[in-house]
Amino acid sequence: MARYTGPKTRIARKFGEAIFGDDKSFEKRNYPPGQHGMAKKRGKKSEYAIQLMEKQKAKYSYGILEKQFRGLFKKASATKGVTGEVLLQLCEARLDNVVFRMGIAPSRRGARQLVSHRHITVNGDVVNIASYHLKPGDKVAVREKSKSLDAIERSLSNSSHVYEWITWNNDVKEGTFVSVPARLQIPENIKEQLIVELYNK
Repeated sequence: MARYTGPKTRIARKFGEAIFGDDKSFEKRNYPPGQHGMAKKRGKKSEYAIQLMEKQKAKYSYGILEKQFRGLFKKASATKGVTGEVLLQLCEARLDNVVFRMGIAPSRRGARQLVSHRHITVNGDVVNIASYHLKPGDKVAVREKSKSLDAIERSLSNSSHVYEWITWNNDVKEGTFVSVPARLQIPENIKEQLIVELYNK
């Protein structure tokens, strides 16, 4: 699957926050990129520009390209509930995101790599599709042959985040996607209503 592979710090500086996780380079230069990045006088952004920026932030945060993101929006629009909230819930239910949330990988990019390299199972079967949509009750685990991988061990030992909608058993390296998270349980700093307004124009 095609995905963004460019410089992460530059994108983080564009949005003014470390959307890809801990970033020492961003901490040193947390202002917009470019020769005028530190200039105080910056033109007022249009409503469209603000909405577009929010959509771009969501896409980069979850590592989803436009065609796939638009598909998720259409699915969210056709689902009962608040469209923006459902959109983020669909993003959170992706296999690569849940692998990241469980601490198996330190980033969503790393999680996608583990999934595509067949290190992850869902309900006992190997799944190598990062966008695979999980349902409540699905069991996500590290494949038996991959449990001793240094990258996975290191990531799990450094993981400290706990989410109410996910359980994890480090002894057997298996977790459960317990439920679809409510908006308040999703930590991403995204104003999803702006994305809805942009797509509905």
